[in-house]
Order: sequence, then C-alpha cells, then structure tokens
Amino acid sequence: MSLNLLIVLTLIGGWIFSRIFKKIGLPNVLGMIIWGILLGIFSGGNTPSSLNELSPFLKSMALIVILLRAGLGISPSTLKRVGRTALLMSFLPCILEGAALMVLLRFILGFSWTVAGTCSFILAAVSPAVVVPSMLNFQESGLGQDKEVPTLVLAGASLDDVFAITLFSIFLGLSTGADVQVGRAVLNIPFSILGGILPGIAVGFALTWYFRKYHERVRATEKILLLLGLSILLVDIGESVHTAALLGVMTTGFILLERVEHVAHELAAKLKKIWIFAEIILFVLIGLSVDLQVAWNAGLTGILIISGGLLFRSAGVWLATLGSGLNQKERLFCIIAYLPKATVQAAMGSVPLAAGVAEGELILALAVLAILFTAPLGLLGIRFFGPRLLTQPEQIS
Repeated sequence: MSLNLLIVLTLIGGWIFSRIFKKIGLPNVLGMIIWGILLGIFSGGNTPSSLNELSPFLKSMALIVILLRAGLGISPSTLKRVGRTALLMSFLPCILEGAALMVLLRFILGFSWTVAGTCSFILAAVSPAVVVPSMLNFQESGLGQDKEVPTLVLAGASLDDVFAITLFSIFLGLSTGADVQVGRAVLNIPFSILGGILPGIAVGFALTWYFRKYHERVRATEKILLLLGLSILLVDIGESVHTAALLGVMTTGFILLERVEHVAHELAAKLKKIWIFAEIILFVLIGLSVDLQVAWNAGLTGILIISGGLLFRSAGVWLATLGSGLNQKERLFCIIAYLPKATVQAAMGSVPLAAGVAEGELILALAVLAILFTAPLGLLGIRFFGPRLLTQPEQIS
C-alpha cells in the first residue's frame, strides 16, 4: 500500500467512521480508532516504511493543535483558581497507579522490580489526546464551568505525562543496565517542566508584541501559520534537550489569551477548523499502531492488572480533589475523565522491546491492551456521565 493511498484511506475512512459512530450515539473518536485498527488488519501490517518516519510528526502536530486550543481557552486567572488541585492531579494519580502496577506485575507476572517499573509507568500515563478534546467540548457548552472542572482536568492531564515518562525513563535505564542517576532524574522533573514553560512564555510575549503591532496587516491565516511554526520549533527544541515542550505550547496560548484576547479568539476559531483534520490523523494513527494479536497475548490477566492500576489511579484522583470545593459528583467525573490511555502507550509501548528488555513483548501487549480497554471505556464514560455529573449551564446562578 502506498503512502498516498494510506493517507487518503485514513482521512476518508476516519471521517466516515466518525460520522457513523456519532450517528449511533457513540464518541466519534472511538470510530476513528476502530477504523485505524481495521486499516491495520486490511493492510496486513504492510504499511509503507515512510509512515514510520512521518507518523511521529503527524501525532505531534495534532497534539500541538489540541494543546494550543486548550491554552487559548484557559485564562491564567482561571488556572490560578484550580492551581493547587491541578498540581496534585498531575502527579498523585500517576504515582499511585504506577506503584500499584509495579506490585501487581511483580507478583502476578513475575517481573523484576525494575522491569515492573518500566512497564508500570508506560501504563500509568493518561492520554491528553483523548481527554483534552472532550474537556474543550464541555468548556464550549458550559458544562461544569461554575467550578472550572474541565479546566482542572485539562491542566492536570497535560502535566501527568511528564511524571509518567520521566519515571519510565529511569526504570528503563535500570532495566537495561544503563548508568542512571535516579536522584538527578527525579530532580529533573521540575526542571523539565520549567524548561518547557519558560520558552512558551517567551514565545507568547514575542507573538503578543507582533500581533499588537501588525494586527491589521496580518491575516488570521498568516497568524495561525506563525503560531504553529513557532510551536513546532518549541517542541523540536524541547525534544532535543528533554523538556516538557508541549507545556510550553499550552503556555503560549495562556499568554496570548491574557495579553491579546481578540487575537486569541481569532486563532482559536482557526484551530478548531484545523482540528477536524488533525483529530482524524491522530486517532486513526493510534488505532493503526494497535496489534490485536499482541493485545490478545496479554489476555484476561492483563485486563485484571490494568484494572487494578485504574483503581489506585481513581483513589489518587479522589485524594487530589479533597478540599477542592468540588462535590461528590464532580469528583467522580474527574475519576472517569482520568481513565483513558492511548498516546504514551502507542508511542512508548515498543521501546522496552527495542531496548532489549526480555519481557519487552509482553510489555508491548499490555500497552496495546491498555489502549483497547481504557480508551473506549474512558471516552464513553466522559460523554455519558459528563452531562449527568457536571453542572449544566442553566443551573449556574
């Protein structure tokens, strides 16, 4: 199958399945993922090698678009109101789930502690790609906006991956015998966050100056090209120096909304249109990366282990939202919103196998199973329970 044909099938098939699933009352994103899985089956795994080179960029581009939309929709004053709880949500659920999974993998599958840690923090990462679009939809409809619940979930989920990927890297190094300084790696987490945010602030202020000076002379399309180009550059530099670059992208959106609100709304409207294309690409590619045979190998035991981890993740969310002012229904919704996994598992699942970890094939199977099990579960849960657990716009006095 040629790359051109694959891209055409990705876009058209993804759009058709999206419409079908929406028509029958299921999340459209779920239809895209399933089309990706079917596309992988139809192609017999015979996808062009050029896709492997292009796929990381396309996924990164889609994440940039959705995180820019998130940043342009969250004012710093709003973020400040949810700051403490969002910070707790960024690491407490991830660490509790990862620790629980380590124990389960050690005593059920017989993994060593280091290999169990490697696998645990692949599985423990929540998926911003699944969570963020749903929260943006709720923001637009006004659901839960009286207590900023969608904003809280947005901010926490965007930071969650930083902790998961850092801890995964530590355990992978220990599993492969690499010289890893654990203390330095853990201390590197705040530096990774700051290293991502500070360039985002700089870009945000630079664009603020430019847009104020040339607002009338630069068309909206040109503004969005400039914003996307600088965001890609931020991510590229961040990946080179190992900082949380996607947080910088989100921060750029915060700054623009605070400093040039009229431009921010203009950019957000354009990005909403681009997301129609980017969403299909992202979720079909995630589905395409799923190997059903590999997932089957993990079996029922894998589902039980993943479920055990989710229980502890849920406990982490419950603890993180103590004293937040949220009622029981809103806290339950936060638990449901933190269930989906897809992006990190698709990107990192095969890394231990490639690094020579003996249990690498089983780790990959668990990562694939986590996508198949939690992405539909979380998506359906968010869409079904969101309107039932969050305050409706007309209920806000």
